[in-house]
Order: sequence, then C-alpha cells, then structure tokens
Amino acid sequence: MADSSGSNPQSPGFTEKLKSWLYWSWTYICTLWFAMVLTMVYVLRSPLKLQETVNAASVFLNTLTPKFYVALTGTSSLISGLILIFEWWYFRKYGTSFIEQVSVSHLRPLLGGVENSSSAGLFSSVNGDTEPRTNVAECKVWRNPLNLFRGAEYSRYTWVTGKEPLTYYDMNLSAQDHQTFFLGDTQQLRPEDSVMQKAWRERNPQARIRAAYQAIELNRECAAAYVLLAEEEATTITEAERLFKQALKSAGKDTNLVVYIKRRLAMCARKLGRIKEAVKMMRDLMKEFPLLGMLNIHENLLEALLELQAYADVQAVLAKYDDISLPKSATICYTSALLKARAVSDKFSPEAASRRGLSTAEMNAVEAIHRAVEFNPHVPKYLLEMKSLILPPEHILKRGDSEAVAYAFFHLQHWKRAEGALNLLHCTWEGTFRIIPYPLEKGHLFYPYPGCTETADRELLPSFHEVSVYPKKELPFFILFTAGLCSFCAMLAMLTHQFPELMGVFVKAISNDLKPPQRGDRMRY
Repeated sequence: MADSSGSNPQSPGFTEKLKSWLYWSWTYICTLWFAMVLTMVYVLRSPLKLQETVNAASVFLNTLTPKFYVALTGTSSLISGLILIFEWWYFRKYGTSFIEQVSVSHLRPLLGGVENSSSAGLFSSVNGDTEPRTNVAECKVWRNPLNLFRGAEYSRYTWVTGKEPLTYYDMNLSAQDHQTFFLGDTQQLRPEDSVMQKAWRERNPQARIRAAYQAIELNRECAAAYVLLAEEEATTITEAERLFKQALKSAGKDTNLVVYIKRRLAMCARKLGRIKEAVKMMRDLMKEFPLLGMLNIHENLLEALLELQAYADVQAVLAKYDDISLPKSATICYTSALLKARAVSDKFSPEAASRRGLSTAEMNAVEAIHRAVEFNPHVPKYLLEMKSLILPPEHILKRGDSEAVAYAFFHLQHWKRAEGALNLLHCTWEGTFRIIPYPLEKGHLFYPYPGCTETADRELLPSFHEVSVYPKKELPFFILFTAGLCSFCAMLAMLTHQFPELMGVFVKAISNDLKPPQRGDRMRY
C-alpha cells in the first residue's frame, strides 16, 4: 500500500514531463518538416516544371486588363469591409474578436495549447496560485437592496419610453429569489403555495397577476400573493404600501416574509417622503433580525439618513459596517468618501492645493476617493454625469457597472447636496489609476479587479445601455488588420480606376521582377 501510494505522485509528474517534451519537440519537428518540403521542391523543380509554370503565370498576368484589377481590388475591399463591420459589431457586443475567439477555441488545442490557461491566469493571485473561492465571491450576483417596484416604477418607464428596463436574466434571478425566500420548504406546500410557485416562474406579468388572484381565492390569507400584487400590479407607491400592509397581516410567523414586507414598507415610506418613519422602521428591523446582515438593510438606512442629512448617524452606521472583515460595496466605500470630501470640499481649490499642498483632511478625503474608485471604477462617470443613467436592475454585480448604476441612481443627489464634493471627485478620481498596478495582476487596497464583470453586467443591464468596461480593452489585432486591409484594397481599386495605364505598368514591372531570369539573360550578363 505504501509503495502504491508513493508511486501515484510520480506518475502525474512523468506525464507532465512527457507532454512538455512533446510540446517542445513539436516546434523543431515542424521546422524540420518545412525544411524538407523546401528541399524536395528545389530538387524536383525540373520534373515539376516550376519555371514553365511561373513563366505561364507571368504571361497570363501581363494579358490582364486594368478592369480586372479594378474588380479584384474592389471585391477584396468589399469583403474585408464586411469582415471589419462584423468584427466591430461583435467586439462592441461581446468585448472580444470573433476571429480571435474561434482561433483560441479551435486552433490552440490543435497546436498543443492549454484551453483554460487564460481564465486561470485571469484569476490568479500574486504568488501565482489560483484563488477560486475569492473570485466566485467577487463575481457573485447580489440582490439590489434598493430595487424599484415593477408596477409603480419599472412599468411606468416602459409606458413612457417603450423600452424594457429589466432583462429576462435579471427577472429570472428575482423569480428564483422569491421561490427560495417565500417557498423554502417544498415538502409542505399548501395549494395556494403551489399556485404561487408557478406564478413566480411565469414570464408574462399578467399571468403572474392572475395566478396571484387565484391563490387568494384559495386562501384569503396568502401573504405571498399580496406581495406579488404589491410589486407588479400596483401602479402607485401608495397602492403598493396598502397591499404590503395587507400582506403583513397575513404573514404570521414566517420570518422571511415578515422581513421582506417590512423592508418594502420602509422603502414605501421613504419614497412617499416619510423619511424619519422609514429610518425608524429600518432600525427596528435590523434590531429585530440582527443575523440577516446579508440582506444589506444598512444600505437602505444609509441612503435614508443621507436624505435627512444626518451625517453623524451615517458615520455611526459606517463605523459598524465599513470593517475589514465585512464585504464591501459601492455604497459603503463612496459614502465614506462623501463624508470625508464634504468636510473639505466647500473650500477646496485645485490651484491652491497645488501651491501649498494638501492638508491632512484633504489628503484623507483624496485617499477615500481613491479607495472608492479602486473598488468600483465605473461610479465617477455617473456621478459626474459624463454618462447617462438608466433605471437600476433588480440584481447587481459588486464592482461592476450594474452596481455603479444602482449606486449613482440613488446617491447622485446626495453628492450634489454636498457643496464642492463633485468638484473634488472630478479633480482626483483619475489619479487612482496611477496607484493600481497595470496590468491588473494585483490590487492596491482590494483584490485584483475581477475579469468576469463585463459578461455578467451585459446579462443584467438592458441592451440599449452601453456597458462600462474596465480596464478599457484595446482593439483586437484582427480588427486593425481588416481595417488596414480594407483601406489598402480600396486605395488600390481607386488608383487602378483613375490611372489604369500607370497601374498596369506598375503590375507588369512587379511581375517581371518576380519572374526568374532566363538562361539567355544570365549569359548576356
């Protein structure tokens, strides 16, 4: 047993060495094969009549008219232009080159490459060891703590603009959340619960609403049905609040339902202007259920306190949740930066700061902004209104564009209220990128920026929104190559059309240069 166990570690090592030797030797074998082919072509040049073939080709080229070259270069320009347009569209939509992706997916395995090397390197640590757990957490999709009401807010946007603010992927995640949150024990489902389980899975909003009414007919105390009606049928926040109160009466001792309903009631009070009442409801909810911190109710509380301009209370909440052992968010990082910026921004001047240097308070504010920008680099463009806002999705990806949209949608007004805060942000936020190592092999204050945010954000955000990408991707080689090829062919087509005789002479001169010298020519020299 000992021998067998001891030999197992050696066999994978031998296999890896064998593979590496084969990959190493493959290059030299290909080179040797290519050299042998060239040698055989040279030796068999007489039996193969290569010289006669080249002469015949040159004679054929000399007999072609300029119209042929115009058609040839024009067709080449058209084809390369179509390829360029497709490559550009694919790059804008998926963030990569189609030709490059196909080459990596299908040709690399044939050439002895490792298929997953790029993904492994993307999520590797500083020491070179992969950290799958960290990156799974980094790329996890979270429920948006401040998500809007579908009937009273999202649907109203659709009525006005004709655009759908939510993607099917986002709504499907919400349906899974509701089934898990409200119908966790599938072994003891009542008839109305079975109806609601199907209701959450329905794509059509009207079908979900009809199923909710069907559940209420089976049981007038079906709290989940009232929750669905409040979320999707109510066209005003007041009507949604009434339905949530009805749902709270029917919730009984179901902890998940009670927490969800009370939180939404607090959000209704916040939207209706009863902010102090909303703050009290949120504080009571956090005291009553202290173990449900993963629901991020403190982010609702922070936004309401900022609306009250209760900055001391905001600082107290941050002191509890802005801890190194707790997960961060854009709300935590940027609210901390806002408080420090607010203390100095009203008197901040870039010219004065460049002359006298930054004070301690100003340095703390700048460092807080750099910290926030490193966590989520997409937020400043929305706060500075360099990029248009859309309605936030129901789910967000931390450090992604979806989180930036959700944060800026609710907190832009608080930054505007603090005099000079946006000016300080404008002057200092780009300095963050001089601190972060590039390429992003390691972070400065946080883990390296994850490479999965763009793909997830494209699933969460609607198609009419231009997803913010960080770090900014350079144009792939094949787009530049096809652009150059298209331009070159178009130029040749234009020159051949405008100056057919001159281009004909040019082509004949090139063909004569490429033509091997005859024996008579060599004897003449």
